Amino acid sequence: MQIFMWLLLAFIILQRLVELLIARRNEQWMRERGGIEIGSEHYKWFFIVHSCFFISILLEVSLQTNSVSELNNYLFALFLLTQLARVWCIQSLGRFWNTKIIVLPNVALVKRGPYKYIKHPNYVIVGVELFVIPLLFGAYMTAVLFPLFHLILLKIRIPAEEKALKKVKMGK
Repeated sequence: MQIFMWLLLAFIILQRLVELLIARRNEQWMRERGGIEIGSEHYKWFFIVHSCFFISILLEVSLQTNSVSELNNYLFALFLLTQLARVWCIQSLGRFWNTKIIVLPNVALVKRGPYKYIKHPNYVIVGVELFVIPLLFGAYMTAVLFPLFHLILLKIRIPAEEKALKKVKMGK
């Protein structure tokens, strides 16, 4: 694998670690204001799937006889767009962005940024990333399997999130 591809993978992993730090900081901020975590039973599965995602890419690429030597510009452009959209989601939610389901009583739902147009834009973005990132590396099995795992988890996550938001009286 080219040095650029190793750097790209390292960047993505570092980005995810930074996001976990942001989520932890936001979680603390929300809990200090009465934030309530709901649906925590399935959170470990997101962590496992996303960790296995990177392991799967590395394993699949290491087992290939002919690895990807050229960067696909179209896939890379799509990857860059997902990163911009990802930052837009995080920025739009601000202190309310988290990897867990944490709600604050009497706080209105955020309806700006991509949340003005779609309820769960970050989940769409992650689904696209789980498809595009492995394709950049020629990890085709990973590109098929992990978006499916993501969809399975979302069948649990989205109803839990919707229930949490309805359970807590939201203000205007």
